[in-house]
Amino acid sequence: MSVKPPSPMPLDSQPAAADARGDGQKRRTRAALLAAAARLMSSGPTPTVGEVADAADVSRRTAYRYFPTQDQLLVEASLERLRPEVEAALAAALPQGVVALDDVAQAEARLDVVVTVMHRLALENEPLLRTMIRLTAGRTSDAAPVRGYRRVEWLTSAVAPIKPRIGRQRFERLVSALTSCVGMDSLFLLQDTRGLSAPAAERVTRWTARALLAASVRDAAEDE
Repeated sequence: MSVKPPSPMPLDSQPAAADARGDGQKRRTRAALLAAAARLMSSGPTPTVGEVADAADVSRRTAYRYFPTQDQLLVEASLERLRPEVEAALAAALPQGVVALDDVAQAEARLDVVVTVMHRLALENEPLLRTMIRLTAGRTSDAAPVRGYRRVEWLTSAVAPIKPRIGRQRFERLVSALTSCVGMDSLFLLQDTRGLSAPAAERVTRWTARALLAASVRDAAEDE
């Protein structure tokens, strides 16, 4: 008896699957470089991009695709060292009993926490973050996002409870919209361009984030 071969993956899903695998590898490579940089920075003299590449077992050519200059690598490594602090703050700051809320209320509570914690850390690390903006402004790369990937991770996690409700496409659009108005860029823009104080800038950002969340939920409900 002949065995029917498995159906091939639909053509339209093959590029998406390949892109997902490629993005995962890029994130792992970036993470390996940053981890190696942090180790070297904590144990001795300031490392070069080449030294970090050797320590991470990554080719120097690849390392320079991710971090064209030593300054950019060192700034990124310094910011990456804040990750445990941010994630611990998010876990500690989530309201007690948040799991008892419905999905929309959970997402709103989590998003409020993300905005608050990210703005506090942006203010505490303002010189470092402004240096990051200066070093990456106008630069594009096929290696990985030039900056902001931590922000995307935290925002994605914050609003994850409503993903089943609004669907994948609306969810991705929501994360993109939130990325444009939450974080160091929006904080500094509101301070520099609108002349807002840090507390006022945070209030505006929290209002904007909530409005985007509510609009996504409303759009999904109207299409049901």
